[in-house]
Amino acid sequence: MKTTKRKITERAEVDARVGDALVEVKFGVDGIRAIRSSVMQVAFPMSADPALRGYVVLADSAIAKNRVRDEWTRISAVLRPEVSQRLAICMMQNHELTSIPADIDSDTWQMLTGVVEAERGRAGGSRTDYAFVILKLLIQRWLTTDEPVTADWLARTAGCHYPAVARALQSLGGLIERSSDRRVRLRWFPEEEFMRMIANSSRARSTMRFRDESAQPRSIEAHLRRLEKLAPPGLALGGVLGARHYFPALDLVGSPRLDLSLHSPGKHLNVDFIQQLDPALKLVTDPLLPATVVVHAVSHAESLFTSREGGLAWADPVECLLDLHEGRLEMQARQFLAHLHSLRPARS
Repeated sequence: MKTTKRKITERAEVDARVGDALVEVKFGVDGIRAIRSSVMQVAFPMSADPALRGYVVLADSAIAKNRVRDEWTRISAVLRPEVSQRLAICMMQNHELTSIPADIDSDTWQMLTGVVEAERGRAGGSRTDYAFVILKLLIQRWLTTDEPVTADWLARTAGCHYPAVARALQSLGGLIERSSDRRVRLRWFPEEEFMRMIANSSRARSTMRFRDESAQPRSIEAHLRRLEKLAPPGLALGGVLGARHYFPALDLVGSPRLDLSLHSPGKHLNVDFIQQLDPALKLVTDPLLPATVVVHAVSHAESLFTSREGGLAWADPVECLLDLHEGRLEMQARQFLAHLHSLRPARS
């Protein structure tokens, strides 16, 4: 029995883990069977770790609350009490949340709301927005080497198949310059398309924002030192810190927040390290509230990160540029973009 349980736990995957909370999100569920399978998906790893809590969130579900309560009664009867006592089914409709079997606290509600919004933003689940990724790769290339690339390079770097590359290039129309050997590059910086990228950035990069709500919040420098000790895999510094790496003369005193880029191609954004970084960091979904730490998913197959002294890495310049725009540092974003423009090699 022990061997079987271990294998099930290793196979089990959930949509998100935040600290000791496992969250499985289902959109538009209209059948009881989906609830049962989701509860089991969360219960398996919980049975092996008594510190874990589990939440199955039914977002925009057509199932009546009394049917969900009846189903919970049947499910809890077959689960071990030490598991069912740490598990809840939550129904979220129009930003209102009902929790079964008992109410949850405001911090947990806020965390679940953030996870649902992040999942909703991943193009209906977990699909990578390859049009966003490919345009970003072309802009990154235009701002750095300006060398043309093959469709194969774009597919390998993005982590997609050729048809996705072909669709993205076709949508860019006359912006794409094609050479005789079939390589491609941008003719000029795509202002309108880049503004659309900024508008879609939070969704396409599955951004999650955290705020230190303690009486004595830690500084950005303290969080950075702690991160360097933890050294989470696939993590890079972006935002103001990254932009200053590429452009030390950036006109800004201090760092308003810590922007982090997490390489997670084909995977959901795993922010387990946030709890280790600082338990006082709480997920925030209100865009008007300032964030202390912000995590962005880098979904292309090759991270484009560069090494950095002290551990971690530097996010690529376009990631940093998007971070500045997301952080409403428009003047600094324009300044940084002008600097990147000035470094471009002359086109032959």
